[in-house]
Amino acid sequence: MSRLLELETFVRIIDAGSITAAADQLDVAKSAVSRRLRDLEQRLGVQLLNRTTRRQSLTDTGRSFYQRATRILEDLREAELLVSQEHCELAGPLRIAAPLSFGHRHLAPAVEDFARRHPEIEFDLDLNDRQVSLLEEGFDLAIRIAHLEDSSFIARRVARTEHVVCASPAYLEAEGTPEHPEDLVDHRCLVYSNASSPGSWAFVGPDGDDGTVEVPQTLRASSGDFLADLACLGRGIAMEPDFIVHEAIESGQLVPLFTDWSWPKLNVYTLYPPTRFVSRRVHEFIEFLSRRFEGRPYWQDFRDAL
Repeated sequence: MSRLLELETFVRIIDAGSITAAADQLDVAKSAVSRRLRDLEQRLGVQLLNRTTRRQSLTDTGRSFYQRATRILEDLREAELLVSQEHCELAGPLRIAAPLSFGHRHLAPAVEDFARRHPEIEFDLDLNDRQVSLLEEGFDLAIRIAHLEDSSFIARRVARTEHVVCASPAYLEAEGTPEHPEDLVDHRCLVYSNASSPGSWAFVGPDGDDGTVEVPQTLRASSGDFLADLACLGRGIAMEPDFIVHEAIESGQLVPLFTDWSWPKLNVYTLYPPTRFVSRRVHEFIEFLSRRFEGRPYWQDFRDAL
């Protein structure tokens, strides 16, 4: 019996939910599927499935083997696809998870340009600030804007961003312009609630010393765009990534504060599972983003005037 056939049958049994359903999907006799599973267990010398007349469940060993077997079959499919598409037009699904604001403002035009060049790509984007599970939710690729912790995933930096503390001219006229970050304690502040420490705004001073100010959390929201809109309306002072507020600053709707201080810097990464083979469409899209945002990204052009 082919080891590959045994692996495919075992994975199909788990994915289908039963030996009977797997046999139907494979269009073979139920006895043949049962025999393949039995031969696999005998060859390995372990029990992979607990089976009763009503249900089946993976043993601990079976669960570990299933994860590895799934990865092997995925790698094989990707290898075959890579060879078959090497000299062909990019085609097929590309499922991407990305932060909402970055996706709306900067990924949308990038996707449009890439799709125009490769019309057979089928994009499926999940725009959400939550941190998704790439493997469990079936994503090919994620965009992350963060200080990445150690991870088994493969990350590539494609851009960078820096926070800006800003407010509208109307707010500053009414409430006064703070001269030092510590002055923020006397102002209305708009806080991004998904931050690890929402009310603690860290900075590096002109002399290079680190500092943190605990700002009044006048209003909290999980959307950077929402906070930027309220800042433009004069509701308070916000600390926002420059990729969100650059247009409002360029148009004069928002005024950058503390330009001699530095505020948190983050990298924009592409992140994908560490399979031995990466589909060509994933690889090409990552390369496309890297070229598009290489060097200083366009959302930092306003800094030339500061």
